[in-house]
Amino acid sequence: MGIATILLEHKLITNEQLELALSEQKSTGERLDRALVRLGMISPRDVTRAISEQFSMPIVDLTGLAVQPDVLETIPAQVVFKQNCVPIARSTNNGHPSLRVATSDPFEITVFDELRLLTGCEIELVLAEEEELHAFIRRHFGVAGDTLDAMSQRAGEQDLDTEAPVDDEMEAAQEASVIRLVNDLLVEAITSRATDVHIEPYEHQLIVRYRVDGVLGRATLPPTIHRFGNAIVSRIKIMANLNIAEKRRPQDGRITLRHKGASFDLRVSVIPMLFGEGIVLRILNKSAVLMGLDDLGMPDTIQTTWDTLIEQPYGILLVTGPTGSGKSTTLYASLNRIVSDEIKVITVEDPVEYHVGGINQIQVSHKVGLDFAAGLRSILRHDPDVVMIGEIRDRETAEAAIQASLTGHLVFSTLHTNDAASAITRLADLGIERFLITSTLAGAMAQRLVRRICEHCITDRFLNDDEVRTLRLSLPKDKRIRVREGAGCHECRGTGYLGRTGIFEVLAVDHAIKDLILAGADSPEIKREAAKNGMRSLRQSALRKLAEGATTYEEVVRVTSS
Repeated sequence: MGIATILLEHKLITNEQLELALSEQKSTGERLDRALVRLGMISPRDVTRAISEQFSMPIVDLTGLAVQPDVLETIPAQVVFKQNCVPIARSTNNGHPSLRVATSDPFEITVFDELRLLTGCEIELVLAEEEELHAFIRRHFGVAGDTLDAMSQRAGEQDLDTEAPVDDEMEAAQEASVIRLVNDLLVEAITSRATDVHIEPYEHQLIVRYRVDGVLGRATLPPTIHRFGNAIVSRIKIMANLNIAEKRRPQDGRITLRHKGASFDLRVSVIPMLFGEGIVLRILNKSAVLMGLDDLGMPDTIQTTWDTLIEQPYGILLVTGPTGSGKSTTLYASLNRIVSDEIKVITVEDPVEYHVGGINQIQVSHKVGLDFAAGLRSILRHDPDVVMIGEIRDRETAEAAIQASLTGHLVFSTLHTNDAASAITRLADLGIERFLITSTLAGAMAQRLVRRICEHCITDRFLNDDEVRTLRLSLPKDKRIRVREGAGCHECRGTGYLGRTGIFEVLAVDHAIKDLILAGADSPEIKREAAKNGMRSLRQSALRKLAEGATTYEEVVRVTSS
């Protein structure tokens, strides 16, 4: 019985959908089931069940499956990657060795005859979901394990990390295998939803780490990658138009690449370290859909306050937080809320992360002297109503923002401070007079991102006494607090988290706050006064997310201070 018949019998697709997929199959040459999945007519899980019925083959769950190392070694890594199959168990049947092999594609029967000859075992096939199988292969054989195997075999005993002439490095970096290796690393980062890639050289190893949902995790890579560290660095430098001969000074560049129809901008930073050059790549999805304020996770009370602030005709509004806390996303969402034919908006950014219709965006270029301060001075001659400066880093930029506000413009920008109240003292530290701060600063919002619990594996539990004390909650003796967490599944790659949501605190500068600023108050005093007027702290905002079941106790403690 064919897979189409099975899907029709189980009413998973209609005859019209089948005809459309068959037409698509003729033009692309792909398998029918894959055409159905690509067109969004059926889920991969339903396809796996149908293939299982078609071949009378059991389905195995690879999530969390423990396999002995000697079993994994029965099939070479190159064959595993090429044929998309993995050995998961070995046994003896009637005196003959048998190897259980998981695959997502049992259609190529000749492949398994090849495995029988290669291993000397009878092959027992079981079925696994394709995405789950790929995750298992990455976990146990490493990213680009097949490429590294092939490169190691060609290199033999030669040490590729010794000092080599620049021409040799250039040649090595342009080899097809090195190009594929770097592409595999970048595609894996994008597939994993990573925002940063860290490539770190040590004396006897090269470590690659991905930052996913704000947390760094080590990529599974074969140890042989250490031998190709110089070639990887040189390849990335070539992609970013950097000088591969310069190894003593930091360099910054940019890579633009496309993957599955989406465009990504990679900011590259290269720094010389003790055992080679370290690289960090910041990944920006230029094709990402611009989020609205309603999508950021703001509580209604905070969003109402912020909406009031962004509708003012002039003043400075600051969004604060560390790198990667979502400040730019909030600024774009705020601009998108107020932009119209009656309002002209100009931004000066480094880099331009989203392309927004109706907004004039300027890219900072330090090479030609176009920094934030110079850009702001120039754009004021273009008669804007609203201005966004990517970041206030120095006194010159801060003074330019103050002048723009005093001349009747609404100015958005970001600062690196721990909370909203610290934005005021930060401006004072930059040399801005306090009377100018009270005249121009309309409000500041601090934010962080907490990981969201994966909805596919969500479970309940109660906080223990130590956790309640850590959160400084006072409860009756017989009262227990139920919270949620993720158990870990293949959807979230075993982390228990999938995506992130924001926590916020908004400080509106009213008369009482202005009096404190003029009196030279520090940030704790300002924060206490704002709390009296109803400002919720980042910890309180995080506790609300905990109570709503959006995040976990561990995230609240990790991201916020008491």
